Amino acid sequence: MEVGIGSDFKVHTFASSSELLEKLNEKWSTVNKQPYPAMYSSVFGGIILDPAVMVIPIDDHMVHRGHGVFDTAVLLNGHLYELDAHLDRFLRSASKAKITSPFPRSTLRSILLQLAAASKLKTGTLRYWLSSGPGNFLLTPAKSSTSVFYAVVIDEDVSQHNEGVEVITSTIPMKSPLFATMKNVNYLPNVLSKLEAEEKGAFASIWVDEEGYIAEGPNVNVAFITHDKELVLPFFDNILSGCTAKRLIELAPKLVEQGVLEGVRLAKLTVEEAKGAAEMMYVGSTLPLLPIIMWDEKPIGDGKVGELTMALSDLVWNDMVAGPEPLRIPVPYEA
Repeated sequence: MEVGIGSDFKVHTFASSSELLEKLNEKWSTVNKQPYPAMYSSVFGGIILDPAVMVIPIDDHMVHRGHGVFDTAVLLNGHLYELDAHLDRFLRSASKAKITSPFPRSTLRSILLQLAAASKLKTGTLRYWLSSGPGNFLLTPAKSSTSVFYAVVIDEDVSQHNEGVEVITSTIPMKSPLFATMKNVNYLPNVLSKLEAEEKGAFASIWVDEEGYIAEGPNVNVAFITHDKELVLPFFDNILSGCTAKRLIELAPKLVEQGVLEGVRLAKLTVEEAKGAAEMMYVGSTLPLLPIIMWDEKPIGDGKVGELTMALSDLVWNDMVAGPEPLRIPVPYEA
């Protein structure tokens, strides 16, 4: 059925859900590689393998009010890396956002493992959300609404990065500590910060707090190597507590024992101190480390990828590939 609007433009009205589903299937039939092999929705109460019905209700408060939190775990060689650490942060974020999970932690964990298995994917990412749920378009959720758990497996490359990137200092105001330390879906500042960098030909940006100290990147932590060969990261008080960054801090003393690094510490770093570092890097789940060689069009150190940055990258990557089982959880694929 066609409904006339304006002069010549005609808007199609779908007469039935089956007609709409047929249209959606047409779209996905042209995709050579399915980017989302599996999704879980507590609205549906199960795992979805058909991308045409991987949907979220329009009145979900995560959609129209941003009332939701999320987290991500890496799927690498059939194992989920640091799933428990990410789940713990996920639930801390939910508590700050006043969202109660519809399931206990053990059930959330089980759902994610089953979802990864259903996807049959061996390498990619697992992203999951808690929403205050659908029910109305007001600021607060409807009295009758319940929170919702969504998760999706994303088919994407996860590998080391050994080429350096350029960054800028962001002019977009960073989030206040309450929102910065909570991994919530309100990512507009992060998006604008990244777009600002890309518009200037850089990879991403660096946030500096109101006191002039280094904070974080748009969706990653940042770390530095001093000329005294110390690994230094900003305190996590007012920024997101990165799971990979915290694991890096746990692993880095191995290089201290080998005499490669002189020390590891958290500190407040001014922009001047940070730009004067010998090496610089982003730290995040899917990187795990990304060397930074230029900042505001000026080189970091000698402007080349640093040896200590790559030594730390190897350390974390080896942990992801062959670390202890509590950190690497095998996905229970069907034989």
